[in-house]
Amino acid sequence: MSAPSPASAGTSQDSDAAGDESPIHVLWINAGLSCDGDSVSLTAATQPSIEEIALSVLPGLPKIQVHWPLIDYECGPVGGADTFIEWFFKGERGEIDPFVLVVEGSIPNESIKAEGYWCGFGDDPATGQPITTSEWIDRLAPKALAVVAIGTCATYGGIHAMAGNPTGAMGVPDYLGWDWKSHAGIPIVCVPGCPIQPDNFSETLVYLLHQATGAAPMIPLDDQLRPAWLFGATVHEGCDRAGYYEQGQFASTYDSPQCLVKLGCWGPVVKCNVPKRGWMNGIGGCPNVGGICIACTMPGFPDKFMPFMDEPPGGKVSSTLSGVYGSVIRRLRSVTLNTVDQEPKWRNREPELTTGYRPPW
Repeated sequence: MSAPSPASAGTSQDSDAAGDESPIHVLWINAGLSCDGDSVSLTAATQPSIEEIALSVLPGLPKIQVHWPLIDYECGPVGGADTFIEWFFKGERGEIDPFVLVVEGSIPNESIKAEGYWCGFGDDPATGQPITTSEWIDRLAPKALAVVAIGTCATYGGIHAMAGNPTGAMGVPDYLGWDWKSHAGIPIVCVPGCPIQPDNFSETLVYLLHQATGAAPMIPLDDQLRPAWLFGATVHEGCDRAGYYEQGQFASTYDSPQCLVKLGCWGPVVKCNVPKRGWMNGIGGCPNVGGICIACTMPGFPDKFMPFMDEPPGGKVSSTLSGVYGSVIRRLRSVTLNTVDQEPKWRNREPELTTGYRPPW
C-alpha cells in the first residue's frame, strides 16, 4: 500500500494504523444514477467539514475511516494498482465492523430489461462482470450499522424517477422498503436536497457516529425518514421574505426583495432549512439570493412541482387573500408607525435649544 497523501490522511488506511481502537468505516457508493453533485456539495461543509469528520478531530467523535471516491487515494478498479473497492468486499465479508453505508444516486430496477445493466460499481473477481449498484446494496445493507441516503436521487428517486423513466429508478427506501431497519435497529436515514445542503449531511453523519458510540439516542426522523431537527419547518417559516407574504407584497421580478410565491416558489409547503442555514458557510440559499424554492427536498419532486416558475396551485387563492388582508394590515401598521416612530411629546424637539449647549457656529 502506498503512503497516503496529506489530503487523504485518515481515510482508507489499515485499521492497525488507527491504533487499538476499532474505527467506524464509512462505505460510500456514488454509483447510483446521479451527477455526483452531492459529493461535490459536501466539500463545502463547514459545520462540521468533511475533513474534520475524516480526521476524527471533533471532540467525542470515534476514529473514522472514510472510503469515498472523492477523497480516497485508493481509488481504482478491481485487480488494478489500487485497492479502494476491496473495502467494500471486506464489508460484505464482515471484516470491517461497524460500518455506515452511504448511498448517492437513485437505484435503477435491474429486473426490467432483457440484458445489460443500468449502473454498477466495480467488478466481481469471480466472474469479471460488473457488480450492479443494487447488488451492492443487497450485499452491504444487512451488515451495515446504518444506511444513509444522501441527496434527493438516493432518498426519493429524484429526476431519474420521473414518470415514464426507462430505468425504473427509485430511492433507497423504495428499494429496501420504508420499514427497513439495520441490524442495529436504525431506519434508513434520508437527507434530501438537489444537491444536498452540505452541513445538513455532515451534521447527520456526525449524529450517527455519536449514536454508534452510545453518546446519542436513536436519531429522530420524520415520516419521510428525514432528520426531524433539520426538516421540521418549512422554507417559508425560515425565509426572510415571509413578512412580505403576510403583508400581501409579492415580487413580479427576481430582483425584488418581496415574496416569490407568484414567481413559482413552493416555500410555504416545503420542508427545508436552507433559508435559515444558508448554503455555504451560512451564506446563500435559494430564496435568500432571489431563487424560488422548487421543492427538491420533497418525496414528490420533481413530478408534483412542475412546471417550475409557474405560480403553485392554490397560490393564486392564498396570495389573493393575503393581498386583501395585507393591504389592511399595512394601512393599520402605517398608522401605528407614524405614532411610535416619534419621540414622546414631553421631549423638546423645538428649533430653539434649551439644553445649555452652545453651537460653535
